[in-house]
Amino acid sequence: MSAILNAPSLSPSSVPSKPALVGMSRAELGDALGTVGVPEGQRKMRVAQLWHWLYVRGATDFDAMTNVAKDLRARLAGQFVIGRPEIVTEQISEDGTRKWLFRFPSRGAGRPVEIETVYIPEEGRGTLCISSQVGCTLSCTFCHTGTQKLVRNLTSEEIVGQLMLARDRLGDHPGQVAREGAAVPSTGRLVSNIVMMGMGEPLYNFDNVKQALAIAGDGDGIGLSRRRITLSTSGVVPMIPRTGEEMGVMLAISLHAVTDETRDRLVPLNKKYPIAELLAACRAYPGLSNARRITFEYVMLKGVNDSLADARQLVKLLSGIPAKINLIPFNPWPGTDYECSDWEQIERFADVVNRAGYASPIRTPRGRDILAACGQLKSESERIRIRERMAMEAMIAGAD
Repeated sequence: MSAILNAPSLSPSSVPSKPALVGMSRAELGDALGTVGVPEGQRKMRVAQLWHWLYVRGATDFDAMTNVAKDLRARLAGQFVIGRPEIVTEQISEDGTRKWLFRFPSRGAGRPVEIETVYIPEEGRGTLCISSQVGCTLSCTFCHTGTQKLVRNLTSEEIVGQLMLARDRLGDHPGQVAREGAAVPSTGRLVSNIVMMGMGEPLYNFDNVKQALAIAGDGDGIGLSRRRITLSTSGVVPMIPRTGEEMGVMLAISLHAVTDETRDRLVPLNKKYPIAELLAACRAYPGLSNARRITFEYVMLKGVNDSLADARQLVKLLSGIPAKINLIPFNPWPGTDYECSDWEQIERFADVVNRAGYASPIRTPRGRDILAACGQLKSESERIRIRERMAMEAMIAGAD
């Protein structure tokens, strides 16, 4: 493991003085051009130019946009920035997984905010796990992110910015080469898949996530296929139909239990939207087919949800839903009360599911040594504040 770009001390930050172009829709980009004096009749052409430079070429400086008039570049630079988060740290796991701690300016009074983004290189593809919120409201008891309170939603700029900076760091824009020592796929795009599985619940930030994923999937820009974009939700049932209709991306459900009693404990959102309602929404998901299956994520917790009876009930619950079931060995984090199921038990569980006709891969844990695996993400600044508070409480207790 290695860490680079040590974090400077956190301090309050003002609202950015200039808006960013990254994350704007085409219509918003056209309006932005209007504010710098571009006539309405020229805006469509200029939007296309900027879109190419931002999302195909990965430009980070207006001066790089060589087919844009020099005076227009100067006017844009005077009122806008292109938009990238600040890298606080970059950690590289022994298995090649990368985790970035990104910092964004405050949106109003208060401190800057930080989120984590993870890149997982595999043969034939590279997957970027993107965050949608700073912290989370759901308090899933097995998830480290759930111990960090929600600070705010990320904007579309901040969501797309994670993708753009990852591509910058990996050398994934045309004409670039991978950074020395980077573990990346040997062929094809370095970031070929994105998953909204980082910090936060994407469907509680629907509009910003929708706009960001539309930009990621735009064929004249980043151009990722919607079949390579997956949104994971803990089960915000009313938003699931809209996700299929308005985003058209692949859907993943954080299920993790087969009874409401157990799921209420693991995923408290289940008390509002119980399993029967969640699965009814899945069965009605727009475009659902054997070619466009829903992925059900199931974390394996020793003595909690890993019995063979649970496996049989899981198969029964999902009957009739075109589905894949990802079994996720629990990834421990400091302070957790859960243990990972024994490997032999995970394999027995998978055998039951496989015999029922479901693809049931056991997800190989990646990036555990840098707390980058599923369920382990949490802003480092939040960890530091908790450690400082615990140290202070211990000192006060010792003085009594």
